[in-house]
Amino acid sequence: MTLDHFSNRYAQARERFLAQARSLGARLSEDVHPLPGVDGETLALDVAVLGNPVSPKRLLVSSGCHGVEGYCGSGIQLAAMSSPTRLAQAKQAGITLLFAHALNPYGFSHLRRVTHENVDLNRNFHDFSTPPAAGADYAAIHNVLVPDAWPPTPENQGKLKAILETHGMKGVQQIVSAGQYVVPQGLFYGGREPTWSHLAVRRMLRQHASGASHLGWIDLHTGLGPSGHGERIGPHGLGASPEEDHAAFARASRWWDSGGQTPLTRVQDGSSSSASLNGTMGATGPQECPGTVITRLTLEYGTQPPLQVLQALRAEQWATNHPKAPVESRQAAKRMLFEAFFTDTPEWKQSVLDQGLQAIDQALVGLADH
Repeated sequence: MTLDHFSNRYAQARERFLAQARSLGARLSEDVHPLPGVDGETLALDVAVLGNPVSPKRLLVSSGCHGVEGYCGSGIQLAAMSSPTRLAQAKQAGITLLFAHALNPYGFSHLRRVTHENVDLNRNFHDFSTPPAAGADYAAIHNVLVPDAWPPTPENQGKLKAILETHGMKGVQQIVSAGQYVVPQGLFYGGREPTWSHLAVRRMLRQHASGASHLGWIDLHTGLGPSGHGERIGPHGLGASPEEDHAAFARASRWWDSGGQTPLTRVQDGSSSSASLNGTMGATGPQECPGTVITRLTLEYGTQPPLQVLQALRAEQWATNHPKAPVESRQAAKRMLFEAFFTDTPEWKQSVLDQGLQAIDQALVGLADH
């Protein structure tokens, strides 16, 4: 299997994605972002549809919810689209493949995890008629996490060490990454209204997934867990009741567990590397596709140790908050962020491809059985 599916610029990734889709005769749609990319290029959420657009069975594979994480997800999408055997399997089973490239194209291009509004897209899916209040614990440590000076001063490093000793790494992860709604220029900010990408995701689901009887959805992420390991995080919040949530998780387990070889984790019981999160994207499926049975998986690839990833997030947020800082410092922060969410080695890339394509194949089998 070639490792050439991975790109190192958003413009390159988008061009290759569109070229492959066109070569397959896919139906293409684009939702163009209002701002340009880092190289002046057009930014868009692109969707390639392979198969009958009104098929009752559809599999959605999405990338780039967290911007810079799209470099991994885009490569897996391109690899899947480049496999005649896999495409033939889907066609024979009557399954339409939907590849949603770059849910957050701004972050993808500008090497940010967040949107142009500085919002974590996967914390932005709230009913904002009642503004969320979460974030007091985060606000108490924000000035330590995102200081005025970078690199951090010895005093700042001491304060962070004290916070880690008090709460532990898992406790700090919960405080920082759960999603906060009080510090707009802080980490993991969930916003006060729907972002452009939030609305684009809803438009994408209405246009391409609504009307299906069954929808499989694999959302690709990086940055948590052991390097190269693809944690399969089961769905939560897809049902209108605890019983429906339980049924959705049981169905996902049948698809992706492989008899315990590739087990699903759950945020709720602490088996996942993820913290418990606010305002996540999964609930949009039932909202925009009423009547559709949705089986969803978050595939989360590990990169660097948690503290190293946190340091990269701190550096990049500092650089964004200080646009007049030296160019070299801001560029170094961008490199740190990229490396925290994409490991550019043959071993890591092969591992994420193998696991991503396996998850897609398992979903095709699961959909075919319905």
